[in-house]
Amino acid sequence: MNTSATTPVPRALTAWSLVGLVLLTINLRAAITGISPVLGDLRDAFGLSGVEVGVLTTLPVLCLGVFASLAPVAARRLGTETAIAGSLVLITAGILLRVVAAPLPLFVGTVLAGAGIAMGNVLMPAVIKRAFPNRVGSLTGLAMMLMAASGAVAAGLAVPLNDAGGWRLALAVWAVPSLVAALAWGPLALRGRRSPDRSAAPSAPSAPAVGSAAREGSLLRSPAAWFVAVFMGLASLMFYVLMSWLPEIMKDAGFAPATAGMMVSTMMIVGIPLGFVVPVLAARLRDQRAVVAGVVLTMVVGIGGLIFAPAAGWAWTVVLGIGTGSAFPLAYTLLSLRSPSPSVAARLSGMAQTGGYLLAGFGPLAMGVLHSATGGWHVPLTLLLVLVAPELVFGMLAARPGFVRPAPRSDVLDGRLVEPKGLPAAEPARTR
Repeated sequence: MNTSATTPVPRALTAWSLVGLVLLTINLRAAITGISPVLGDLRDAFGLSGVEVGVLTTLPVLCLGVFASLAPVAARRLGTETAIAGSLVLITAGILLRVVAAPLPLFVGTVLAGAGIAMGNVLMPAVIKRAFPNRVGSLTGLAMMLMAASGAVAAGLAVPLNDAGGWRLALAVWAVPSLVAALAWGPLALRGRRSPDRSAAPSAPSAPAVGSAAREGSLLRSPAAWFVAVFMGLASLMFYVLMSWLPEIMKDAGFAPATAGMMVSTMMIVGIPLGFVVPVLAARLRDQRAVVAGVVLTMVVGIGGLIFAPAAGWAWTVVLGIGTGSAFPLAYTLLSLRSPSPSVAARLSGMAQTGGYLLAGFGPLAMGVLHSATGGWHVPLTLLLVLVAPELVFGMLAARPGFVRPAPRSDVLDGRLVEPKGLPAAEPARTR
């Protein structure tokens, strides 16, 4: 197998695929981040209890984990393009369902939107790996930057939209870009279903299909796949814990509530440009272990600062923005860099994001329980600092050069990082 042996592709088709990728990425955060700023209005409108509000905020992250494993199955049976179009339809339907004036549609719509986002998250690395195999770094970076920016925009516009037209407008407006994206993926889905290999990429028809998973064997017996999955899980946990609790940590450190809220926004904004820079840098390197070490060191400094010198909160906010803004894009890039084929990228993405988001979903809850039990943030933050150690270990193992090799179902191979025949170990000069 040699992915360099590709047939020419019409520029219009390549451009359409790029537009579809951009439209997909800008719809993978807005439906989640746009709901938190209007929670008070939703609680009053629906008469929600504190527990119900907590469930509403936790559901999206849990859905990202629960439904991530379904994406490779949908791609294998329907075709990747059709699965992505379907995921965008789910996002649109979920957003619109949430504006119905009843509690049940609010929760069901949140689940539908979360399911669609989960599928889009998982399939995006496979699309990049297939359609743009020599632009993995730059396009993963673009996707990460657009995801972060769209999430920040949705959060920032929620209150102005709510003031202008109520919570229904604040929620429903994000159905417009998701519907546009679904329509854009429609022609690609039709073309994919007409093709003999429904999941073949426009620019790399010789690459193995997502549907070849049965022939490629299991990732569950591959230690290399677990290294990537655990690293992604810990990176996600760090981000969601800090996003959820940093305002409370800063308020307890003596900062005003408005200032504490600005700190978490600053942390997210700092990460936006890093979402582009880190994947490009990682893709140019044959060995990403130095990047992992730098990211982990930043997290140690930031979390340690919160423990021992919380009065310098703004400094630690920026440092943590650098750390969290680099860790998740790096983990996302490794999904493509460690995969020898688009089908393995899709399955590795599903495996990593299933475990990663489930872990991330329970992280904020565990921090809250520890805070309530101990009456302070020293113990929870110390535990978070301790978790940086396994993040370093698994990150270093995941960043070693080579590819994940799924273990054949009939054999007892160890699934180490190996160099598959016909594929180079890395191509830093061509992968950007």
